[in-house]
Amino acid sequence: MMLKNRKYIGEYKYKDIVIPGGIPPIVSEDFFKKVQQRMQRNRHAPAKEKAKINYLLSTKLFCGKCGALMLGESGYGYKNNMYHYYKCANTKRRKICDKKAVRKDWIEDLVINLTKEFVLNDDVIERIAETIYNLQFKENTILKALKKSLSDVETGINNMLDAIQMGVVTSSTKQRLEELEQRKSDIEVSILNEEIEHPTLTKENIVFWISKFKYLDRDVEKNRQYLIDTFVNSVYLYDDKLVITYNIKDGTRTITLDELKNSDLVQHDSPEKVSQPRGWIFFHKYYQQMLYSPLLRAAKIVNS
Repeated sequence: MMLKNRKYIGEYKYKDIVIPGGIPPIVSEDFFKKVQQRMQRNRHAPAKEKAKINYLLSTKLFCGKCGALMLGESGYGYKNNMYHYYKCANTKRRKICDKKAVRKDWIEDLVINLTKEFVLNDDVIERIAETIYNLQFKENTILKALKKSLSDVETGINNMLDAIQMGVVTSSTKQRLEELEQRKSDIEVSILNEEIEHPTLTKENIVFWISKFKYLDRDVEKNRQYLIDTFVNSVYLYDDKLVITYNIKDGTRTITLDELKNSDLVQHDSPEKVSQPRGWIFFHKYYQQMLYSPLLRAAKIVNS
């Protein structure tokens, strides 16, 4: 590292030979020592962590004009204020779209409030829970096959018992009956193991779990992300309207920006009051954490 190079104070080194004053110095030795002391203090000082900005609608927010993703951006304005917003990828990279940037807080709060109003009501929760409950049985093909095998074995055992009662007995009857009884026992154990590994949720369990979203503190970022990841499929932002598709059947909602002007769904000013920043910083967040798998698979829900 340049600031540690002792050649600046005239020290010449060749292999293991060090010659003080071997070359003309550039800085005084006293100044060099002060630099080293400052570097040492800085090395042990606690690092200031840079705030990580989480763009909740990454991979879900699209430009209504050209269909491209809208990407999270941060930058400093002329008054040295930090701004956060989403910008169309085609506007940023290829300059082929003129969609204006939209404020991060405005669009995220709006989507969260609309989701709470549209999805998290008792009728929709009931419909989602019904679909998820039924989907569990369609998905677990192993359990279905085991129960079919158990039914077949029980039928075989009953047939053997009927034959014995009718006096149809051979030397292999007892052995065959014992084999069927053992087979039945093995299948019952397999069914039990499968049910333990993949427990079936009751409809009441599912309603209770989804209903908890209604009472989440929406000021907590983790809760906001859970809400969006679970229920929001895509958001298309036009100049005059917003089209949100949720992970439920018939789950597309269109709302015009004029409708929002006097609505309590909006907590911030106009979405496009963004100063043109300098020094663009790009942040892109890939789709993250999966929640409980039966719920999320069902959440493609109810598109069937």
